Amino acid sequence: MDHLWASVFGILGNIVSFLVFLAPILCACRWGPKFQTNGWCRPTFLRVYRKKSTEGFSSVPYVVALFSCTLWILYAMVKTNSSPLLTINAFGCVVEAAYIAVYLIYAPRPARLRALASFLLLNVAAFSLVVVVTVAAVAQPHRVRVLGSICLAFSMAVFVAPMSVIMVVIKTKSAEFMPFSLSFFLTLSAVAWFFYGLFTNDLYVTLPNVGGFFFGCVQMALYFKYRKPNTAAGGVMILPTTAAAAAVDGAVAEPAAAAQQLAEELEMELAAAGAHAVAVLPASALPVLAELHKMEQEIGTPRKGATKTV
Repeated sequence: MDHLWASVFGILGNIVSFLVFLAPILCACRWGPKFQTNGWCRPTFLRVYRKKSTEGFSSVPYVVALFSCTLWILYAMVKTNSSPLLTINAFGCVVEAAYIAVYLIYAPRPARLRALASFLLLNVAAFSLVVVVTVAAVAQPHRVRVLGSICLAFSMAVFVAPMSVIMVVIKTKSAEFMPFSLSFFLTLSAVAWFFYGLFTNDLYVTLPNVGGFFFGCVQMALYFKYRKPNTAAGGVMILPTTAAAAAVDGAVAEPAAAAQQLAEELEMELAAAGAHAVAVLPASALPVLAELHKMEQEIGTPRKGATKTV
């Protein structure tokens, strides 16, 4: 019976993870306050392809996602009866590698060099080190435990990403750049992989997804609390007053320019937080992804309409 339920949740996890992996090339519409799509869609990599520019998007989520997938593939290869983990992460490797290739084609030279450096550091050097140590220094009976511990530690380490996104949402009192659909599917993914790990007695899959479920629920709760943007009369978005705002006021003569600069600073802060979330919640078979529809695709577009400081 446990084997049957493990298969069911493994298939469910593959389906949800499959959709999340493809999010940057699928059309993901943001839901408005009344649960109606507001008519715009911004799939990240279709946008990059059409504009022939990465527009400041970070490559980090995709590099980390690829590294996570390769680690879980290695784990699934040494652990028996882990086909669901193997299939979804093999698919994830192909997809994330394609995303990185597209990024390298259209990124400016400095960003391209940073992406290559990150790729070589994580996906070549670090992964090779894990393989060599596992094969040369770890006996066959202990490889599952060692690789599982590495995957678990890496999954736990990247939980800082959803925490940073949560803090930005609380700070700005707006869930505009934290789409409900993203949080929902990541939570569903965490549930599926949690029960898969439970029915297969795999602690290394079960534990990370407890955190994934927790952060997913927190993000959904924050969405319902802050889904209405912080606006004043006339539909003008209000930006919180900060020390940065005062500095802008002193440096820029035009109030409108100061407000715009502050808005751009907040956008960059949101982008920095969201870019790493892609490698987080589904800490078993998919690391995103970033943007996961990776949050990057929502954060990377400037707000429309007027802005002002208070």
